[in-house]
Amino acid sequence: MGIKEEVYYEGGPHIGDLLLNSVLALTIFFIPLTIGALVRALWLRFRITSRRVTVNGGWFGRTRTDVVYSEISEVSVIPRGLGFWGDMLIILNDGSRIELKSLPKFRDIAAYIEEKVEAKSQAKSTVVSGSAS
Repeated sequence: MGIKEEVYYEGGPHIGDLLLNSVLALTIFFIPLTIGALVRALWLRFRITSRRVTVNGGWFGRTRTDVVYSEISEVSVIPRGLGFWGDMLIILNDGSRIELKSLPKFRDIAAYIEEKVEAKSQAKSTVVSGSAS
């Protein structure tokens, strides 16, 4: 029996990203952005739980990335689409980066992740200082 996880958010990119890029496709210049938005809408999925951040993406959604909160060092967000959705950059302790594109409720999700990261770092420092005594 595994450890239970509470799901905070599960879903794909914001639908506004696809709609906005579809409207912009009326000009030939924005067609590559529209194709990118279509691929994200079809195959990109996010899952934020009480234990980890999971991103399923890639061609046909075959690439999966799992990150536990103790591996995260920094979270940055950039609003897009008049602030209705945004991009999130998660920087890990080893310097690698994970990008979450067109994330709905990105501010709430970033606050949730930062809260979990802080709780994990406090728990880790308590264990280290408790074992030193």
